[in-house]
Amino acid sequence: MDLFEKLEDSRQNLLPYDGTVHYYGNVMSQKDAGELYSSLLMTIDWQNDRSMIFGKEIITKRKVAWYGDKPFSYTYSKVTKTALPWTPELKVLKNLAQEETGETYNSCLLNLYHDGSEGMSWHSDGEKELKKNGAIASMSLGAQRKFAFKHKRTKETIAQFLGHGSLLVMKDDTQAHWLHRLPPMKAVTTPRINLTFRTIVDRY
Repeated sequence: MDLFEKLEDSRQNLLPYDGTVHYYGNVMSQKDAGELYSSLLMTIDWQNDRSMIFGKEIITKRKVAWYGDKPFSYTYSKVTKTALPWTPELKVLKNLAQEETGETYNSCLLNLYHDGSEGMSWHSDGEKELKKNGAIASMSLGAQRKFAFKHKRTKETIAQFLGHGSLLVMKDDTQAHWLHRLPPMKAVTTPRINLTFRTIVDRY
């Protein structure tokens, strides 16, 4: 058994059943996290997110960006995005996520929440473009926020606070059985950047 296997064995699964979620805590120094946070705020091509609800286009305050190895198409909320080429900072963070988790990723969806009034409702990441049961590495920079899970059948809920410079990974059949969300937190007055590294099935 190598060191990585020992770490995997000792790291507790946050979910009681039907999936695997590991919280790694901080995976970088606070200094590095702060520098990367500031750089991403300035260099990422942030766009207001859009979704189609009952045929009407809704534009959110939250901003998003989509990057990848290739110009992958990714459709969610009935809107399709085309991946931009990696920036130097994103390559650094992708490599860090891969080293920590032992997984590989070819794309990243970023979300910018300006303060605690912005969040994400219950959903699962089951889009057809994603690798089935593939790992999704969620990296957090900026304000600490609560991240919650709810089982689709039993309605049991689990929550974890995600700190500045931290990493959480969802994998196996988590998306099939659990929803997740970022609830609003009115006390939070500063931004948070969330990077979710994913694997798009390359059909080209």
